[in-house]
Formats: sequence, C-alpha cells, structure tokens
Amino acid sequence: MLPLAAYADRLSVRPGETIRFHAANATGQPVRARFVRVICADANPAGPGVSLRTLGSQPHCVSEPVSQHVPRGSYGVVPEVGHYIADGSFSVSVRVFPTLRSERAQTLLSVGGEAGAPGWCLRLTPNGALQLAGTDFELPGTRALPLRAWSVVWFSYDADGQTLTLGNRALPNTLAGAKPADVATCAAPLPKCLSNPRAPLMLAACDAATPGEHFNGKLELPALWRRTLSDEDIAALLSEDRDKAFHDVFACWNLGIRVYSNDLFDVGSQGLNGFLVNSPARAMTGSVWRGQEMNFVNARQEYGAIHFHEDDIDDCCWPVAYEWQVPDDTRSGVYALMLEAGDAQENVPFHIVPPQGESHARLAVLASTFTYTIYGNHARPEYDTDTGWKADWHAQTKAWGCYPHNPGDHKEYGLSTYNHHPDGSGISIASWHRPMLNVRVGYLTYCREAIRGSGLRHFPADSHLLAWLEDRGIDYDVITDWELHHEGASLLRRYQAVLTGSHPEYHTRPMLDALQTYRDSGGRLAYLGGNGFYWKIATSPNKDGVIEIRRGEGGIRAWAAEPGEYYNQFDGEYGGLWRRNGRPPQHLVGVGFTAQGNFQGSYYRRCAAAANPRVSWIFEGIDADILGDHGLSAHGAAGFELDRTDKRLGTPEHALVVASSENHPPDAPWVLVPEEMLTHITTWPGEKPEQLIRADMTFFETPAGGAMFSTGSITFCGSLLTNGCENDISVLVGNVVKRFLDPEPFQMPVD
Repeated sequence: MLPLAAYADRLSVRPGETIRFHAANATGQPVRARFVRVICADANPAGPGVSLRTLGSQPHCVSEPVSQHVPRGSYGVVPEVGHYIADGSFSVSVRVFPTLRSERAQTLLSVGGEAGAPGWCLRLTPNGALQLAGTDFELPGTRALPLRAWSVVWFSYDADGQTLTLGNRALPNTLAGAKPADVATCAAPLPKCLSNPRAPLMLAACDAATPGEHFNGKLELPALWRRTLSDEDIAALLSEDRDKAFHDVFACWNLGIRVYSNDLFDVGSQGLNGFLVNSPARAMTGSVWRGQEMNFVNARQEYGAIHFHEDDIDDCCWPVAYEWQVPDDTRSGVYALMLEAGDAQENVPFHIVPPQGESHARLAVLASTFTYTIYGNHARPEYDTDTGWKADWHAQTKAWGCYPHNPGDHKEYGLSTYNHHPDGSGISIASWHRPMLNVRVGYLTYCREAIRGSGLRHFPADSHLLAWLEDRGIDYDVITDWELHHEGASLLRRYQAVLTGSHPEYHTRPMLDALQTYRDSGGRLAYLGGNGFYWKIATSPNKDGVIEIRRGEGGIRAWAAEPGEYYNQFDGEYGGLWRRNGRPPQHLVGVGFTAQGNFQGSYYRRCAAAANPRVSWIFEGIDADILGDHGLSAHGAAGFELDRTDKRLGTPEHALVVASSENHPPDAPWVLVPEEMLTHITTWPGEKPEQLIRADMTFFETPAGGAMFSTGSITFCGSLLTNGCENDISVLVGNVVKRFLDPEPFQMPVD
C-alpha cells in the first residue's frame, strides 16, 4: 500500500458546505495538510507546468491519519442467524456458479460469530472441491464443482443421528448435468461451532470480524431449513419448480429482489433480511435463465443471482482525517488537499461550485467527474507488459516531477471499469470513496510521449482549458456532473455559455436531458473534446458516488457484458452505448465517436464552409488553412479519439463543418469504432473506412437563439497552451467564447 493515501467524500462542494477527507498514513511521520487552488495539473516542462495557489484557509484535523487497510471483496450478511440453528436438525442449500479456481479457499456460505467466535464455513477448496469446515471439525470434500456452470450445493445436520451430510450436483441444464449427485457423510457429535446463537450468516465470505476467503462467482437462492433434507427434497432443489423446492423453507433469500439496493430479502417465514457489502453485481442471469428474456425487470425469477468478486469495493471506510467548511467567499474552481508526511506526498483534487441557484460568471466549465470516476484507478494493459513500458513510465514521471504512483502497482485500492476482476469478468461498478491514483495533480497517463506531448487524460488534461481561461483573463464558474445530474437544466440556464473538457464520455439520462434542454432553450454549448456522450451510466440510489456501467452491444470497450446482462441494476434501464439507446452523440452535439488510434495528433484543415458568414467569425485573426499542428497533447489538436458528423445519426441538416482533420499518422494504428463496421470491408455509413478517420469541427444554431460548437478531438485542449497561449487554436476558441458570451441571439438559417 501507499505510505500516504487519501480520498474525499465528494468530488464537488459549495461554499458553506463541508467536505471531508479520509486518509491513511503508514510513514510514522506527522502529516502536514494544506489547500491549494489548481490552475494547471500538467507537469510537462514544455507547458506552464503544475501551477498551484496556496489558500489562506487550512483543513481542520478531525483525527490524525494512521495506517489503514482496504476492505476489498463483496459479500452478504444476515445478522444472528445462528440463533435458529443453535440446536436441533437443520439444512442449508445454495445454487452456485463458480468463475475462478483460486490458490486459496473460497467461501460460499458461512455462519461465524463476532470477534472470532466459532463458526462453520461451506467453501470451495483450491481445486474446486466442496468442503464443510469449522473450528472443531472438517467434513471431507466432494468432487470439484464445474466452472461457469450451475450446481446445487447443500448440507444437513441430523441432530438425532449426529451426522453431517454434504452434497452437490450440477443442474440438469449444464454440460456437467449427467453426473450423479456427489455426497459425503460423517458421524459426529454436535460441533461446538454450530451452536453460536449470535452468529450471522455470511454469503461469499467468512469471518464476520475480518471478512476473507471471498468467493468469485454467482450465488442464487441461499436457503435454510430447520430439518434435514430428504432425497425428494434434493430432487426438488434440482428442478425449476421453486414452489415445490421451497414449500416449507424456514428462510430463503431471493437475490433477484430489490437489485438496485444493498438489501438481502428473505421470502421465508421469518423475515431474516440482510445487507450487502461492497456493491457486488446484481441483476445477473440465474440458473433458470434460457435467453428468452433480456430484461430482468420482466423476469425477476430468471435473474436471481448475485456475482461476487474478491476485489469489489465501493468504500474504503477509513475514518475522517480532515474536514473543511468552505468559506462563503471562496471562488468557484478546482482545488486540492495537499498532504505531506516525511518524504511521502499525496493530493486529492475536488471542485468548488457556486451556491445553489447562483452563478458568479456568465461562462461555466462542466467538469466530467463521473467520467473521472469510471476511469478511476485504470491499470493500463501496457503497464504490465515486458516491453519496458513500466520502467519508462517511472523514469519520465521522475524526470518531470509527476505524481509518482500508478494504479498498475497499487491494485489494492480497486481498479477501474476498464479493467477485469480476477475471474475475467469486467468491473461494472466504480466508486470515488477510495484513493483514485489517476485523478491527481501531476498524474501522467502515457509515457514515451515526450516527443508527442504530455500524455495526459481526464482530470489533468482538462486543466489545460482552465489554465487557458486563467491566462486569457476569462471569468468562469466550475460545475460538475453531480450537479448536472441532480439539478438538470436549471443549473445550466444561469449561464450564457457552457464549455466541456477533453473527454465528457459518461452520462446519465438526466444529464443528457439537461444539456439538450439548455441547448434548445437558447444556451450556447461548446464541446471541446472527443469521444463524448458515448456510454450510458446509472448512479446508485443507496450510496452517493457509486456508478454503474454495463458494456453491452457495440462500442470500443475493454470488456463485454454477458448475454442477458445489459440492463443496469441501479435503474433497470438498458445500458451500453447511448447510440444503442437511440441518442447518438451527433443528436446532441453534431459529432460522435468514429475512430481511435495511439496517442498521436494531427491537424485540421479549414473547409470551404468556413467562409460562410454564419461561421466566418470563428476564424477572425487566423489566416492559415491548417490549424492546430501543435500542442501539449500528442503534438496536435486532432488526435487519439476522433468524432465526425453523420446526418443519419442526428447531425442537423443546417450544421456546418468548418474544418476537418487529415493526415493522421498511419502507425497509430487507427481503427473505426465497432458500431461503424458491418463487415471487414463495409461500414454502416457506406463510406470507405479511411474516410471515417477524421475529426469534424462543427457549428450549428439551435432554437431560441442558441448555438453548438464541437471540435471532435480528445487532444484539442492541449493545443490551447502552445507558445504561451499565442496560437491559432487559442485565437479560435477565444472567438467562440467571445461570441457565445455575446447576448445577441443566433439566427437559425432560412431554407
């Protein structure tokens, strides 16, 4: 773990509100804390460098930070179940879908007391065999459960005969279904560990005091009887007739109920409800799903499974170390808590937004905090290769004085939704309640980029825009995704114009609705990035700062959701691309994601439409036809991820493409997004693949006097700072901002 690490309880705060910071300090040295205003987070010496302004206000120390652990791994808890199995006969069963062979045991169900009190554990051994173990007994294991197939697992304790019986059988609909049941039995007095009345039942982990032995896979229908199970009972459990199988069950937890929550709901006679920890994946296909229904809302009995993982995390649960009630006169902007302990350093960025219902400027910058969280702790695949990439990253980080820690070295804080769980399934839930190492002042995403610029993405890359606004003396407020999601268009309508950063990729439905309402109600929106408005996400209704992504059909993506698991557990809506949900990015901003290459940039060439009086003002003070052949990001304003127009996808008929990129380096290599390819040689729009590799700088007017300007490139904002902000891209964006802040309404063209 890092010697010094921290996170905030929120990514944005208003004057008068309190923001809290959680920190862990393993250095043994006292921690020094201060606040700064962040002007630029790019450590590249070719630009302005990291620029910070120390504040007069200081954080209040609530508790001195000490060493902490990270409680990774999801599981379920049902309190005091031991009371019901403290004496007499009883049985438990559960349906199991293992997804990983591990070097350690993996718990399916356990009953263990608090503070290390005795308990039993139904688990899989490293070779996948089923085993029942406790502090004073161990029942020999049965054969290995098949991976990625459903089995029924059960055990009974017969108090009269003083025998324990353990069994499993693959369900008939699995490839392993032809095998008979595998049963192990032993005679024993009542083990002491079965008689702890306060013991909770745990799903997918053991030891209530320090949960461990986490299970990787799906569980369905855990159940408890206050009797032994007969052969007829076992046969019923293997059938799809749940009424027959559970007709006299004492407790049964239907994991398909309230999947948006962390609740475990008992449909038995006792109402022994429980809760989940660390937000495992819900709305998962269960043992009776046959592919006829893809929406869990319409067939909840077929989606009664939860997929647990040993590395799930939605909150580090560290104590509050510092807090700050933001003074009423604090200017809106990007800030950071700076920590030092001995030689260790840490910083935690956050945003201060105007008081609710107020604005201090006519221009707003929309910070993509949901996108930052979705990418939080992205361990890039090239980092762990044997190509020397890791050594190069650390060398360049040291040379530039960058933030020195990489998520690839510190997976203990949980990875991003661009990574995989140990069982190979994609990570679908992200949280900001943990250190996010790539959301840091001075973080470097790409090494080997010295000849191509800074190698930044997301939070540090977006600071290029803020540094430019500061240099040009343009007054602005910062607002974030959080306020946009919760306040909608009422947040935006206080501003004459709104600018995005470099990569506003992830949005909820309320966010898109707000942006579209603002645009069509006279607002002026400038999309200064690429690959924006692409993926649909859902926010947890139970825990602020927890976000879900289902990577369904289509899209460039690090993993693909399993069939039948495309609907969000948090809101029940179809996930995946906004394009697959009928709202392509072109419909909102005129351009949408078309192609991706390596982190290399090119330039734009002015189009004939640029001479149209509707848009000629954009190029005032610019004589050349070639624009942006420079920049801190990839040494070109058009690079890495590109967006283009397409009228079939929603680009307005009256939209004008004023410049398009060209001459993209062929060694990138460039690929079209999957949704554009129909076969290996034909594309959805009918153009040749190479014709679709371009960024279209686009403008169009909107109803009620509004306007839309889009650049279609992730690296665009990196060109603002070239030559001390004295360059063509700086002039162009300055023209756009000046006109967008002019109250004179734009006029829709007349046919």
